[in-house]
Parts: sequence; C-alpha cells; structure tokens
Amino acid sequence: MGLVKKVIFSYAGNPGVGLLRRMRDAIENGWPRAIETVEHSHAAMANAYEAGAAGLPCAVFRGYRGAGLKDVNPAIKSIICPFTGEELAAVPAHRPDVAVIHAQKASKRGDVLVEGIIGVQKEAVLASKRSVVTVEEIVEDFDDLHPNLCVLPRWTVTSIVHVPGGAHPSYTHGYYDRDNAAYLEWDKISADRDLFTAWMKENVLDKGPEVFAERVKGL
Repeated sequence: MGLVKKVIFSYAGNPGVGLLRRMRDAIENGWPRAIETVEHSHAAMANAYEAGAAGLPCAVFRGYRGAGLKDVNPAIKSIICPFTGEELAAVPAHRPDVAVIHAQKASKRGDVLVEGIIGVQKEAVLASKRSVVTVEEIVEDFDDLHPNLCVLPRWTVTSIVHVPGGAHPSYTHGYYDRDNAAYLEWDKISADRDLFTAWMKENVLDKGPEVFAERVKGL
C-alpha cells in the first residue's frame, strides 16, 4: 500500500472472508499511508471499462437507483435519455495507463486466450494504453476452441509473461482450483501489522519471483 495514492474500486474484499484489512487500515488509520478512495458498484466499474475500451468519455447505464453511493461519490452523475426521457446513471470511462490480467494461454504469435468467467478482462486490456498478461502456458497455437472464451489479438497486448500459477490463491479455469486455505491464512496475516510487515519482508521485499514459483509448483 506504500505506493498507492488513489483507489477506484467496487467492493474491496477477500472472497469468503471479508473486507481487505490492509486497505481498511490505510483508509481508517492512514497506515502505512493515507489513500484516496472512489467507490463504485460492480456494474459501474464494468460499464466504465467498456466505455474506455470503446474510446468513449463516459459510461451510461441503468444503476444506482435508490443507492447511497452517489451521495458520497461526485463522479456518479445522472443524465436524461434524449429519446425516452429516462433518467440514467453516468460515470467517467476508465482509461488506465497499464492493465494487468492473468489468462490461460498465449500463442507464440502473441495472441492471448482467456476462458471461464471472463469478467471484464478484455475490456480492461482494450481500455488501457499498455497491458501485461501473465499466462499459465505458451503454446504453438490454440486448438480445441469452444464457447465462452475470448482471444485477445497480439496487437492489443503489450507484454506476455509465462507465470504458471499466476492467479494463486485464486483459480484458473482448467488448471487449478481456488486455494481457500490460503485466503483464510492471509486474513490472519493481514489483520496484524507486524505479521503483515514480516510476511512482506520474507516473501516480497527480500525475495525474488522464484519464491512464488516454488510456492505454486504442482498446482
């Protein structure tokens, strides 16, 4: 959190456990530093990425009716449809400098295959100036294609990095399951500043990527 100044997000949480403790500590107590937050709904975030991918300045959608977020987030506006007179929500488009996603495969040509619950990974890549994609494997070509997948052509991707297990402790469809025990363990570590600081020093600050590679070996 030391390098983060502002977070635009929808639900900062650890699935199945609760709110992110390190982010909450930064927001409530300014540790290790204060951060600015802009909170949206999932629908708003998804539409904002789609608008960014389309090169539009904002996203327009049905949402925030009866919700309190628009009372504390000035980036949420209301507009009237010129065709129906319906009141709609509008938020600024997301146009990140860099998008980082994890995918199943990359071809040696540089195309990327994402499948399973794709979410807005495609839109995030297309909305960003640059993109970094970590993948489970690099293959000669994609075969046995089936519905519910997306192929990002090589001209949309800036960099590809071969990182087996790169989604851990989450899952990668077709490769390994979600590591629920790791989520529970992290909740305990992140709840304590001293434990968190020691974990960061041991696993990140004083170590290289080989530590992660060893941890996820055999997934």
